[in-house]
Amino acid sequence: MTDISIAIVAYNNESDVRKAVCSILEHTALSISRKLYIVDNSTRPNTLYLLAEEHPEVLYDKTPENLGFGAGHNRVLPLLDSRFHAIVNPDILLKEDSLGILMRFLEETSAGMAVPRMVDGQGVTQEACRRELTVLDMVIRHLPFGFRRRRAFHTMQDMDASRPFPVPFAQGSFLVLRTELFRALGGFDEHFFMYVEDADFCRRLNEVSSLLYCPYTTVIHKWEKASHRDGALRREHLRSMLYYFHKWGWKLW
Repeated sequence: MTDISIAIVAYNNESDVRKAVCSILEHTALSISRKLYIVDNSTRPNTLYLLAEEHPEVLYDKTPENLGFGAGHNRVLPLLDSRFHAIVNPDILLKEDSLGILMRFLEETSAGMAVPRMVDGQGVTQEACRRELTVLDMVIRHLPFGFRRRRAFHTMQDMDASRPFPVPFAQGSFLVLRTELFRALGGFDEHFFMYVEDADFCRRLNEVSSLLYCPYTTVIHKWEKASHRDGALRREHLRSMLYYFHKWGWKLW
């Protein structure tokens, strides 16, 4: 059994994936045993398979089609033999041993899952922690301006970011959880192709365990927010939101 497994789902972003993999291998302590899975949903040819040849701890899996975010991550579920599991976006970069810090944090707190502090490339803190989704908050999120107090409330800016606190919903770009819990929950709900599956997964996890914000490590996240600019992705985001509220109930605010 390894200490931690890490999964990255790729989609036509070879450069980002390579940078993420290299930063994980560089900054994770050698004393931590790991396996890093690349699930390749890409529709264009690439050479990501070479990473498995270059690094013995990397395993590469090319999917027959684009399975989406949740189904891509679920693809590794039968393969996992680890104490902890990390869900990592391709646009993540580590600058320290964040995996080791988060593993120790989970052991010390008995939480089921943890999310670190996340910043953009300029070091600006990102709004990765959020309160439970409501229809109002999802509408506001897609507006270009206004509702500053409500946005701040939804993104938990009233919490002390120097201390751990419970999180109802953490943006799913970098999450570390107990592998047995990931397996018990059956991974992500594959009715979500992409978007909002992280909110659903966090909600299900919080029903049986706990998700905590960990202030003791910081990771860099590019976070392009593509659905705000691309019409097709915006429609997919809307479809996921409708499914989420149909599943959990239409909480308006």
